Amino acid sequence: MRVRTIVGCWVMGLCSLVAQAQMSMGGTAAAPAAGTIAEPSKAIDSQLIGLEGEMMGVVKAMPADKFGFAPSAAIFVPSQTTQFATVRTFAQQATHVAAANYSFYASVSGLKPDVDMTTIAKLTAKDDVVRVLAGSFAFAHKAIATITAANAFEVVKSNEGFETKATLAQFGVSHGFDHYGQMVEYLRMNGLVPPASAK
Repeated sequence: MRVRTIVGCWVMGLCSLVAQAQMSMGGTAAAPAAGTIAEPSKAIDSQLIGLEGEMMGVVKAMPADKFGFAPSAAIFVPSQTTQFATVRTFAQQATHVAAANYSFYASVSGLKPDVDMTTIAKLTAKDDVVRVLAGSFAFAHKAIATITAANAFEVVKSNEGFETKATLAQFGVSHGFDHYGQMVEYLRMNGLVPPASAK
């Protein structure tokens, strides 16, 4: 019995050390238990982390020479009458999300974007697009960190209509996933498997 207890303690201790090692190497913390009250910033940020991982994966997966790609009538059956003249290129999809992130999360937090917003839409090169998109997510994380239980439902000025800090922050995630879904199709139209589907 004593040996079994010692072995059990040893296994539990080893598991604890492994968990601590994983955390120190960038692993994620365990989710709060059901029924507990989470901090608004952490709850919303967990959603942004999910979007960021999916979208950055797609943007990095698209070859640099395909950043100017946009769906066109040429890739569909001739009988289709859908218009493609105003469809965004892959780069424009990504820069649109980057600009939106800066705009939404500046409204959420009052923080000033750390980039010249007028230059974002002009970016076309892969390295530049990846850099500005990553920067917009870093900015969004900082902004979300300013949301507290006391101010989460404070009304903010927004072009999206009636919004609070929490709802606009969550809308930023929803907006990003909308464009992520489109960008996934751009990859597939070019014979590429999106990273999330390749797992």
